[in-house]
Amino acid sequence: MAIPGLTIIGESINDSVPSTKKLFDENDVAGLLELARGQDERGAAYIDVNVGGRSPEFMADLVRRIQSVTTKPLSIDTPDPAIAEAGLKAYDLARAGGLKPVLNSISPLRLQMFDLWAAQPFMPILMASERFEPGASCANANRTAEETRQTARALLEEARRRIPGFTYDQAIIDPGIAPIGSDCEGQFKRVLESLALIHDDLFFAGVHMSVGLSNFTVMLPSKRAEGSPVKGPLESAFLTLAMPHGLDTIIGSTVRKYEILPPGHPARACLEDILKLEGYDTLMRLKDFYG
Repeated sequence: MAIPGLTIIGESINDSVPSTKKLFDENDVAGLLELARGQDERGAAYIDVNVGGRSPEFMADLVRRIQSVTTKPLSIDTPDPAIAEAGLKAYDLARAGGLKPVLNSISPLRLQMFDLWAAQPFMPILMASERFEPGASCANANRTAEETRQTARALLEEARRRIPGFTYDQAIIDPGIAPIGSDCEGQFKRVLESLALIHDDLFFAGVHMSVGLSNFTVMLPSKRAEGSPVKGPLESAFLTLAMPHGLDTIIGSTVRKYEILPPGHPARACLEDILKLEGYDTLMRLKDFYG
């Protein structure tokens, strides 16, 4: 059962997932299509499509094939403008009931991807986890909620300049999420504070907010020693704390059971404690949760 108000972009068709990469490497298109069908049946609102470094032609062909087995809209997921353009041009708007695809993602270093709107209108995911300052040779990671808010605002203003008739309810802001298993720098705290800051700022009225939820637990063991699952509860604990601050979308699993956890639940208590800690103490609290 999905959490009311939470949109899930199914994450499985992604070259970075080892089991899916094997399908890509073996050119097992039937297996990829089965992933699309399964995520559709389990309630994904969108199907993510990330082909890694494969050709634009491969992306276009896969988009067409996936749309032959599902009417769910797709998320075209690539940092490469040529691959993104191929996927957007291949996308059949009518097949998806007139729903625009998601384009994941546009960052301060990839502003030219806004121009792909001419190929196919889309709902952009705007990566607000880094900023690009004039004169700098590379992007700088945002360390505070205010820096994240400023990046999100700049990206929305850029979208409005480049896309005729663009409104904020067509955009998804992603503040970025770091693995909790290595977070000694307070990134988890930054994400929650960023969501709250954006949610409470009237400038952002109507905007959607998202994270790649599986990234939060990517470095953690899947189970406790006694066999009970851990990743799912920690992800649910994150959702419990984040959704009141405007998070309404995730790139996530259609297999895990996401739920809002009650006060006192061990996973929720763990994350609430971590918010009060700093540095290595956060990892020790996570270790206690596993212990």
